[in-house]
Amino acid sequence: MRRTEREATMSALPGQQITVPERLADTVRVWAGEEGLAWLAALPELVSGYLDRWGLTLERVADPGGPISLIGFVHRDDDLAPAVLKAGLVTPETDREHAALRHWAGRGAVLLVDADPAAGVLLLERLHGDIPLRSLAESKAMLEATGLLQRLWVPPADGHPFRLVVDVAAELSGRIAERRALPGAEAAGPLVDEALETAAALAGSEPERFLLHGDFHHGNVLAADRSPWLAIDPKPVVGERAWDLAWLAQDRMDTLAGSPGPRAAVRRRLQQLSGALEVDRDRLRGWTLFRTVEAGLWHLSTGDRAAAELYLEFAAWL
Repeated sequence: MRRTEREATMSALPGQQITVPERLADTVRVWAGEEGLAWLAALPELVSGYLDRWGLTLERVADPGGPISLIGFVHRDDDLAPAVLKAGLVTPETDREHAALRHWAGRGAVLLVDADPAAGVLLLERLHGDIPLRSLAESKAMLEATGLLQRLWVPPADGHPFRLVVDVAAELSGRIAERRALPGAEAAGPLVDEALETAAALAGSEPERFLLHGDFHHGNVLAADRSPWLAIDPKPVVGERAWDLAWLAQDRMDTLAGSPGPRAAVRRRLQQLSGALEVDRDRLRGWTLFRTVEAGLWHLSTGDRAAAELYLEFAAWL
């Protein structure tokens, strides 16, 4: 039986006990295999150690929380200031989250209070986790999202530690080539070919380099006290803005799928986003195609056929 948030809250208070949400356990098992199982087993002790180390009291564990991270609502013992303790599985996509948050220093993103990057543990300012940008109507959410991206897109520091879009694209191209042989991917062959060819052309002519969020969508933007909206959970990379905007372009694709004329709706969205942020529409369309096809095949590799079909259908509308 799935644990309720109240059950998680009650078990978190006595003795700083740590409960692992079911969603987190399920996704880590599927995505990370044996390594993920070992991390899950050590997670309660890891979190308890950082509560003691940073002088924190756990109020409750967010349930469902993040797909590969445990989110604990805490307060600092010295001044009772509210905060969030995030303990995440360290991956190549997440291991520089702390560095991006430090670079932004609260400008457009959640403020980093403390961090142990090697352990994947971050202490963050507390936002309104129950009010994501997704709670707004799509047109209003897109307006807020584009304004926030303009604050996040800043030049990286000299000698920055972030991966480059061209390198990430090359890595993902290899995965796409491998996964195209998966059962259920046969019909997507022409889309896969176009996505790989387009990515190769775009990577060979990158026009700019900015620090990018990497996973920017309505669910990764929360209401806050010191600013109307702030971004969370970056998977930072450095490269052209069209890469970042591509993830936003496919947001709420389930809503688009249910609308009349989804192909035309997708084209209008690309035009609106590229115009609002002065990003080349063809490059936006190309990176959106590539990232959507890659996401579809990734979902297929995890056994989530319904999600895979939706991503690939969206890619076909492009």
